[in-house]
Amino acid sequence: MPEGVIVSTTETVAGHRTVATLGQVFGVVVRSRGIGGNIAAGLRSIVGGEIKEYTSLVEETRRHAIDRLIQNATLMGGNAVVMMRFDSGSIGETMNEVVAYGTAVIIEKDG
Repeated sequence: MPEGVIVSTTETVAGHRTVATLGQVFGVVVRSRGIGGNIAAGLRSIVGGEIKEYTSLVEETRRHAIDRLIQNATLMGGNAVVMMRFDSGSIGETMNEVVAYGTAVIIEKDG
């Protein structure tokens, strides 16, 4: 992650002002759990409780999507992303898509 890039779920960043809005930016990741992970998750689902194999996959995928979001914002010349959100969906029966999206901006510290 480039130093100084701020990702915020809010419209503004406290202590900063937006000096330029660069446009929408996103990071997309499509992942599939391997056969071993699917078997372990399937067995765990019989007993009930958290399916740690899938929790780990989702956390890792979201981090990867944010990294791509930041890379794309940086390529646009931004030093922050505001109004960041996640969206996800299934592709077929074995793949999951995670999208991190927001607005790339240039911000400066107040004062």
